[in-house]
Amino acid sequence: MFFSSNIKLLRKRKRRTQDDLAHILKIKRSTLSGYENEVAAPSIQTLILFSEYFKISIDTLVKVDLMRLSESRLQEVEHGYDTYISGGKLRVLSSTVSSENEENIELVPEKAKAGYKNGYADPEYIKELPTFYLPFLSREKKYRTFQISGDSMFPIPEGAWVTGEFVQDWQEIKSNKAYIILTLDDGIVFKIVQNKILKERKLTLFSLNPMYEPYDLAANEISEIWKFTNYISAELPEPQLPKDDLITTIANLKYDMNRLKLKLGT
Repeated sequence: MFFSSNIKLLRKRKRRTQDDLAHILKIKRSTLSGYENEVAAPSIQTLILFSEYFKISIDTLVKVDLMRLSESRLQEVEHGYDTYISGGKLRVLSSTVSSENEENIELVPEKAKAGYKNGYADPEYIKELPTFYLPFLSREKKYRTFQISGDSMFPIPEGAWVTGEFVQDWQEIKSNKAYIILTLDDGIVFKIVQNKILKERKLTLFSLNPMYEPYDLAANEISEIWKFTNYISAELPEPQLPKDDLITTIANLKYDMNRLKLKLGT
């Protein structure tokens, strides 16, 4: 475990004293010194704190000896070009199991989404979420269900429950498929994805609703990714007019407009 030497190295590269960094992270200087000198062991929340500050994945902070990297490679890591951040490695997931030792499907309702943004890696938080079971899903995979808000993925209605399969290796994300993404800034988003992680270290996100413009999301701004599996909703999707009916409707509207113009003498 290289956490102690790594945070000390990264702190010095940022030209921060222990007092400076302790003040920024809102921890005691003695606590920071304990981490750097391997006197104290970091908690999950502590790992998240340092990961977010240095913008380096927890996996890298813990498993990679940064002192052995070349200067150019270290600069890449510091700028977010990190093999763990870019999705090339497995990622740690906090989860719960049933009394039969089978994976639960945790529910993240709308009112819990803000808390999930901060507590997604905390086992104590995750075990407080409600759980359920869907017998038609594989027992060999991990699923979680999120309640969506807004109309960006219409015709999937607002308030629907969207279930996703946990994605460990982000390079396996398939373009033009739907994913639930936990972002550092915006929390949970549900979008169609173009995978550009391997070459550009980012995803391009699209909505089903054409009123919303696509946008890019850097890999180092993402905490979790879940592949869309299904959704549950009490609402029926709005009916779509068949193509022939739509053409007829537009023609009738044009006819009515022309008649109105004649009556008005324009």
